[in-house]
Amino acid sequence: MNLTRRFEVGPMLVALGAVVLLVSLFLDWYGFLAAWEAFEDVDVLLPALAIAAIVAAVGLLLPGAAYVEGRWLPAIVLAIAVLVVAAILDPPPAAQDQTLEIGAWLGFAAALVMAAGAILSFGRISFAVSVEGRERVAVVDHRQDTTDHAPVRVGPEEDPTQRTLLKDPAEEPTRRNGD
Repeated sequence: MNLTRRFEVGPMLVALGAVVLLVSLFLDWYGFLAAWEAFEDVDVLLPALAIAAIVAAVGLLLPGAAYVEGRWLPAIVLAIAVLVVAAILDPPPAAQDQTLEIGAWLGFAAALVMAAGAILSFGRISFAVSVEGRERVAVVDHRQDTTDHAPVRVGPEEDPTQRTLLKDPAEEPTRRNGD
């Protein structure tokens, strides 16, 4: 039995980047201002574009669930990247004297991941995982018993299952010098 499953890397990166972008909107972008508080129109455009990117990425992964055509994905990602870069380079009036915070940088990273995903999507790059059935083989140990230096020689009078490392000296036959 041989099963092969292909995973499209590009749409997965776009969807991951879009989710990270949505999360970043709730974090501080400028000082103590989140994106929802700092932006005027961009706070509505970014989540709408991120959701459109997720829907387009899902449409590329599952053609039966394509509500947004995949050909719009590069335009959506480009619009997101332009809005995020513009917000970093030219902060909104409410955040003129504030420093950039983690939300802005996370949004920028998300836009980069989405751009990479869009490029990979249209480059048709994917990876495949192949799962093959295996023949079952019984495992039996056929190695010879050994000591540190040589094989163990077992005489017919000894039972190998009764062998111990420590023997009682009373059970040992006595030896005389010269025997």
